[in-house]
Amino acid sequence: MLAMQRNLSKVFYMLLSLPATAMGFALSVQISALSWILTTQYGLDIHQVGLVWAAGPIAGILGQVIVGIISDNVWLWNGRRRPFILVGGTLAALMLLALPNIDIVSTTLGMSGLLGVAITVALTLDLSINLGFNPTRAIIADVTPAGEERTKGYTWMQTISGSFGVLAYAIGAYWGNYVLIYFGAALVFLLSIIAPFFIKEPKELTACEQPRAENDLEINNHAINKKSVCFSEVMLNIKPLWGFIIYDIYAMALQLSGIKTDHYWAEILAGMITLFFVLQTLLTKELVTKDLSHNKAEAGLIGFRKILAAHSFSWIGVQTMFVFIFAFLQDKLPNVSNDDLGKIIATSFLILSAVSAILPALVLEPLAKRIGRVKTHTYCLATMALGYALVVLFGANTQLLYLLMALLGIGWSAIISLPFAIMSEKVEQSRMGLYMGLFNLSVVLPQLLVSLGIGLFINKVADKSLIFEVCAISLAISAIAWMLVEEKSKSD
Repeated sequence: MLAMQRNLSKVFYMLLSLPATAMGFALSVQISALSWILTTQYGLDIHQVGLVWAAGPIAGILGQVIVGIISDNVWLWNGRRRPFILVGGTLAALMLLALPNIDIVSTTLGMSGLLGVAITVALTLDLSINLGFNPTRAIIADVTPAGEERTKGYTWMQTISGSFGVLAYAIGAYWGNYVLIYFGAALVFLLSIIAPFFIKEPKELTACEQPRAENDLEINNHAINKKSVCFSEVMLNIKPLWGFIIYDIYAMALQLSGIKTDHYWAEILAGMITLFFVLQTLLTKELVTKDLSHNKAEAGLIGFRKILAAHSFSWIGVQTMFVFIFAFLQDKLPNVSNDDLGKIIATSFLILSAVSAILPALVLEPLAKRIGRVKTHTYCLATMALGYALVVLFGANTQLLYLLMALLGIGWSAIISLPFAIMSEKVEQSRMGLYMGLFNLSVVLPQLLVSLGIGLFINKVADKSLIFEVCAISLAISAIAWMLVEEKSKSD
């Protein structure tokens, strides 16, 4: 183990952040360029672009959970997470190279439909990102102690990753998305294959963060017996997401079958199911008897489910912005060329990323020490809901849009840093990969809802202000839900 890791120095936290930075940069390129390139270069409409974006969450549903389970139990190349980081980063770099060459890939493979090839490339890209994202986040929990050091690990992760995200959007804004794509492919590859070799992973993961001495044997035996994962256990742990799953399966079946409907009964039913299980989860008390470890574990799982419920609504709003901001700006700025719209979007996300890069380590971490991580996160989401509402009113003015993107960056900086630290202390340390994968379902299932459901509705509405109205409502609901998540006390 290197001295910087043993001493948990700032240099080590920066190094530890680089694998997640590689995956984050690949995602930044995807956010900045995918909708733009599919619309302008390949002529896909809004609905088709939504279908391409749906490929990614599908990959994430399977990719992160499976990779998380395997990485908890494998040891290869002197690491548990290392193999997946190396392979995921390499594949992500290759798929970025494929993005501007979908037509060439299609011709080479002898396929006539660009949409099918675009979905395949997007699916492989997002599968690669998911293959790497889970281990890059789990490794931080593996090598940092619970508490303030864990929070520091995830806030530094976002600071470093966000700084590179700023670079991504700066390149897109000033040199264009094609330069961004090719530069991104090289950077993602380098950051993925270098950093993991300087981080020493623990070969054995403990079952609990701070097991009591008299229960060590019982806890360790429990961890050994619980290494296997059954389907019913997984489904129980993601109960607040059941409504999302039902609707996503229904909507995907409609898409694949080509069946058209003119009613919204399925949407209403799925919404009622989601509301029921989310409320049931959020209103359950995280009761715990401090001298019984299994009660602590159960309380942790209740808290984990609450986090899933609250976090899922954040991603409905965020994903709606990512996928459909191009349509919003096309509607509000009809006289602006496609190339200029691409630069406006890149500049907007540059500002968003700049704020989210600065705040986590410099502001959110010290604030979380004073008032708690959950309160800090809740306040940040509330500012984001307000920002989205203001975009509805003033987003047609480019300069005001840029200012509002800075306001939105407060919430975005929290979404991609604090929930990981909060969640990682609710669950068993020895199964961090599994729970990171399940936690990712609170991201990808809402993403699918946006692509398959909200996308269709937006396509039918003339006024695209609806896009940011959905964002504002979703973030407001998320902020309220996070108020019901209980903070882990220092004595626990």
